[in-house]
Amino acid sequence: MTIFALLQRSAELVASDSALLDTELLLCRALGVDRAYLKTWPDRWPNTEQLNAFHGYFQRRLRGEPIAYILGWQGFWSLELKVSAHTLIPRPETELLVETALALLLPQQASVLDLGTGTGAIALALATERSTWTLTALDVEPLAVALAEENRANHSLDNVRVLQSNWFSSLPAVKFDLIVSNPPYIENNDPHLSQGDVRFEPASALVSGSQGLDDVILLVAQSVGFLVLNGWLLVEHGCEQGDAVRALFAKAGFHAIETRQDYNKLDRITLGQLQG
Repeated sequence: MTIFALLQRSAELVASDSALLDTELLLCRALGVDRAYLKTWPDRWPNTEQLNAFHGYFQRRLRGEPIAYILGWQGFWSLELKVSAHTLIPRPETELLVETALALLLPQQASVLDLGTGTGAIALALATERSTWTLTALDVEPLAVALAEENRANHSLDNVRVLQSNWFSSLPAVKFDLIVSNPPYIENNDPHLSQGDVRFEPASALVSGSQGLDDVILLVAQSVGFLVLNGWLLVEHGCEQGDAVRALFAKAGFHAIETRQDYNKLDRITLGQLQG
């Protein structure tokens, strides 16, 4: 089969909203080429080994496995990050948290904590933009810690350290200028958990109690003891949780509390400043 003919298989990916792109990326992986090659040489015939690799990747996608897990990487901010089934796949919506953090008035040598780092996406994106910041990235899952450390090393970001910790439990008595987190925030009975890509992602990175707020409640309350005076907390959450999360911030003693929307006009992050 020619490259052109193989790309026509995208019509089979009826459950994907990016079927052609998915097929192109899988074929690029099998051939070891970029997407420009596919457009330049549509009449080329892949060899048997390449065809078998493509068909294997394509069958996985047909079963609903996320494209990022099949490829082994996901783009986030300006980075290409390795991903695995032990971590949440970084999503474009989370870049709002990075943008918001970068816009804050923080010390030039700010100390920043990323809770539940997963692939390291948030911490590493901030580190690429602020070389004078010192960032600590935590995750409770050892395999996620190893992956985040691999991503850190791959991008030579020496201003980031990756540690294993269940939220704040393994941290020493230190304080940060900024704490950021994309914690689990989905209700444990949410029907979306059995649909689409999230079926393949670790439940521990997605689900947080009957209202989806168990982890947010914990980290908002405990972050107060790990922030400097006038330090900031930024938390990603569900699109219907803005009111509840702002109430948690206020109860914990934060001021300048604000919920911001993503590019789909949905509530996505809440931030607040700790004041005396």
